[in-house]
Amino acid sequence: MTVEQIRHARNLPTRPESTVTSIAKLFGVSRDTIHKYVPELMGGRLTLAETGSRRYC
Repeated sequence: MTVEQIRHARNLPTRPESTVTSIAKLFGVSRDTIHKYVPELMGGRLTLAETGSRRYC
């Protein structure tokens, strides 16, 4: 995944309809790939909310 795709993937979970599966389908990658590049999604929305503004890219 490109840096821009990773940024985009990190912003998608703020939408209620976004799931790791739907994000993976959008980028044409596996759920494992999403978890590799956006590990904060592994704990679900609560974990993402807890990381808040912490961005890696």
